[in-house]
Amino acid sequence: MTDDHDVPAVLPAVLFVCLGNICRSPLAEAALRLEAERIGLAVRVDSAGTGNWHAGEPPDPRAQATAKAHGADISGLRARQVTSADFDRFTYVLALDRDNLATLARIAPTRHTARLALLMDMVPGRHGEPVADPYFGDDAGFEQTWTDVAEAARFIAASLTGA
Repeated sequence: MTDDHDVPAVLPAVLFVCLGNICRSPLAEAALRLEAERIGLAVRVDSAGTGNWHAGEPPDPRAQATAKAHGADISGLRARQVTSADFDRFTYVLALDRDNLATLARIAPTRHTARLALLMDMVPGRHGEPVADPYFGDDAGFEQTWTDVAEAARFIAASLTGA
């Protein structure tokens, strides 16, 4: 039995946002889910895109293969577009690059509760860095994306646990 003092009043929630929600943000979602599971962290995680042209589609097959190689199955995820409600449903709304961060800042409701930031700002020494979009590249680009989002996931999880 858990003591009520051990349960957070509000479960932290993280939304990762890239352009189409088929490459970078689903990989970031998978990386944080794996890290949270590894350390026993209760957190709600999702991903979305600023664009809607891939809405309803599964992640890119190369993203799926990369996630699977690292122990995560993202085949059941479906792309969606970020909504105004997301800015109150999530504790953090984390953009994968500056262009998407600018779009999020532009579409965010005037009053919202989410902390809006660039994902790599969560990693010491990587402030302002984007996660490169691997879509038009080869498999190595997806592996580099995984490396970046997995590093960020470790720091996000640590910050949510107060470590």
